[in-house]
Amino acid sequence: MKQKAFFTDLDGTLLTDDKEITPGNRSAIDRALALGHKVIVTTGRPLDSAIQQAQRLGLTGEGCYVIAFNGAVIYDMGAQQVVFRQTVPLPLVRKVHEEAARRSIHIQTYDSTHVLVEPRCDDNEIRQYCRTIHTQFRVVPDMDAVTQEPPKMLLINYRSSEELESFRQWLLSWGAGQLDTFFSSPYLLEVVSAGMNKGNALVRLAEQLGIPVEDTVSAGDSGNDLSMIQAAGVGVAMCNGTEEIRSAGDYITQRDNNHDAVEEIIEKFVL
Repeated sequence: MKQKAFFTDLDGTLLTDDKEITPGNRSAIDRALALGHKVIVTTGRPLDSAIQQAQRLGLTGEGCYVIAFNGAVIYDMGAQQVVFRQTVPLPLVRKVHEEAARRSIHIQTYDSTHVLVEPRCDDNEIRQYCRTIHTQFRVVPDMDAVTQEPPKMLLINYRSSEELESFRQWLLSWGAGQLDTFFSSPYLLEVVSAGMNKGNALVRLAEQLGIPVEDTVSAGDSGNDLSMIQAAGVGVAMCNGTEEIRSAGDYITQRDNNHDAVEEIIEKFVL
């Protein structure tokens, strides 16, 4: 039997709309692990939130990993240490924050333990975001007070995606070659260093695990999952995913994230 590696997104994929793991998904993951396959939580969420989800799934032993911040951080759960990290240079962080402030768009960044926001972004967006992923935030005076380069920035507008799309176009022009940007939902715009994405992280970790890329399976639903859908041996698009993701997938699930889609994927492509 070939050992396979299954890279799964969290929100809209492994997790239900209520941010729970269905019994069917949990059982399928347990069966895959028992047979020696790898299951890697692969998310845009910050590391602490990704680790919480891995712990809920029992992915804590030797050889268990999580990919966080859209591929900018890879964490070894067994060794309890970061094995890869790529951050955004602080001058770029400050410039992006300045432009977001000029446009009155919520923006946040991260240190090793907290989401960081300036006083103007101490708002409903940060509270809703932190409630959803079970993490904490801290208000800093301004970005000059931030001394640790972050893995990513995140712009939020829960009311409309039009302003975020306009900002994305500015980033694609101004930040070309330095920053990459993509949506993880219609209301969440991710900003990372150039080349940091889930697909490159999948290839990097598969090589470290000694698993050929053709023996990898990935699953996702949103724009930040596109690179790993394209990179994996089998890229699976959620039926509840975006049109872009469904068009790119080698397979589209019959079930959605609320009805054991990950179980369907594991049974069909991993076991």
